[in-house]
Amino acid sequence: MTTSAGANPLCGLLGCDFPVLLAGMGGVSRWELAAAVANAGGFGMLGMVRESPALITEEVTRLRAATDRPFAVNVIPAATEPGLLDAQIGCCLDLGVPAFTFFWDVVPEAVARVKAAGRLVLHQVGTVEAARAAEAAGADVIIAQGVEAGGHVHGRQPLRGLTEEILKAVQVPVAASGGLSSGADLAAYLAMGAAGIQCGTAFLATDESFAHRYHKDRVAAATGADTVLTDVFVLNWPAGAAVRVLENSVTKALSGAYMGHDPDALPREEIAWDGSQPRLRYSTDSPLRTTTGDLEAMALFAGQGAGAIRRIVPAAERIADMVSAAEQILGRPLSSRRGATA
Repeated sequence: MTTSAGANPLCGLLGCDFPVLLAGMGGVSRWELAAAVANAGGFGMLGMVRESPALITEEVTRLRAATDRPFAVNVIPAATEPGLLDAQIGCCLDLGVPAFTFFWDVVPEAVARVKAAGRLVLHQVGTVEAARAAEAAGADVIIAQGVEAGGHVHGRQPLRGLTEEILKAVQVPVAASGGLSSGADLAAYLAMGAAGIQCGTAFLATDESFAHRYHKDRVAAATGADTVLTDVFVLNWPAGAAVRVLENSVTKALSGAYMGHDPDALPREEIAWDGSQPRLRYSTDSPLRTTTGDLEAMALFAGQGAGAIRRIVPAAERIADMVSAAEQILGRPLSSRRGATA
């Protein structure tokens, strides 16, 4: 779906001022970051992948105490045990969560359940085929994820070409995601016809992010060339589920053999802890504020847009800088709300 220079369909649908979405990063996108992004005019998401209904309830309650802006909760049907997924969705519906973000394979039953309750569905995809399937299932927004993205990467196509193809294939608003960290990125994808962009790495390296300071500092010091795509950090996920991370001792030990790792063949070695919860080498867990142990050997998620991130700043400052630069490039305001500021 191609957008015009007028009212932004994504902002109108989601109730945000600027077409900048926070990626629903598991562990990292907690209430403090989601509220900061929402209060700054963007669209906040809680990353609740495989989290308990109790934690979801706590996070939604705290988020609502910090902002009155709309938000979404990110869960992943295809990578979650069915009983837990049922409880997660039920909890969110009972709490009145206005929107859900899904990712990985399209699960029509999950989309239908949320839509039947009158809630919005954003679906992140890595292929044109998945975009068509998500739209057919009832998704209101498609998020096109390019191979440049940090964290879990579903497809293998560069973002620009993928976005162009998805824009031609679906009628709902399309947001682009993957290596996008700057106002120039925002302007370029809006000019292409996307309705907005989704950012993960740019918001991981903010004050409000729940990522460990070590992870934030590594992102701020990195360039896009410092990232690798590998499926070695695969414990807790299906075989072949690749992630983009900053190079570390684990990836260097692979000597370039980044793909093809069998989770059943990987050792279960405790290297870090969140309280009493152990974190294993080769797991998909990234270091959080609460994590202690060998942080360097954990999955340090980052996209190829890390080179544009040089400082750890408040999320509001990151959005303000991004929006201001995009407006200068495009020669028009990005919000129709008079006086709206990031």
